Amino acid sequence: MKSITIQGTKRESVGKKSTKALRDAELVPCVVYGGKEPLNFSTEEKSFKNLVYTPDAHTATLVIDGETVEAVLQDIQFHPITDKILHADFYQLSANKTVVMEVPVRIAGRAKGVVAGGVLRQTYRKLKVKALPANLPDEIVVDVTPLKIGNKLYVESLKNNNYTFMHPDNAVVVAVKMSRNAIKNAGAMADDDDEEEVTEGAVETTATEGAE
Repeated sequence: MKSITIQGTKRESVGKKSTKALRDAELVPCVVYGGKEPLNFSTEEKSFKNLVYTPDAHTATLVIDGETVEAVLQDIQFHPITDKILHADFYQLSANKTVVMEVPVRIAGRAKGVVAGGVLRQTYRKLKVKALPANLPDEIVVDVTPLKIGNKLYVESLKNNNYTFMHPDNAVVVAVKMSRNAIKNAGAMADDDDEEEVTEGAVETTATEGAE
């Protein structure tokens, strides 16, 4: 998995006054958990651009006063009105310790049900997985080709040995629903079949009458 580098500075004070001062200076107060003790630091808000505002999943290489810490973003808080980043929590990575993070879902193929006029509904754009850092996937590829109208693809069918999904087995990832066009097409086909049956019946009746 690709990593985004974030430069930071250790925070000596973590009180409300210092936190407000950081935000006024357009800096984001952050904490890294998972080590011997929490590490408080601050960084520029623009540092999150390629980590947060992207559909892709990345780990973070935190360079704090020259010290490098490999981590994943665990939680982020935004201002309810301005959407400015208020706070961020990271979790330090360890080669032998599992970690939980969200990974994007990529749809592959074209469902048979869509070809027949159905509509593909994607319930999850991202799935939360638990794995060792080395096994974290860049994305979850979902092949929808076999799905017909009415079919659903569940989390259970995506299971593998590299990571564990933090969702119920019966959670629906994608489904192919009947669309209005598909209903109309089905109705039109049914009408055509009825007309063919009527026509065939008329021919048979005429032939019988001619024979008599």
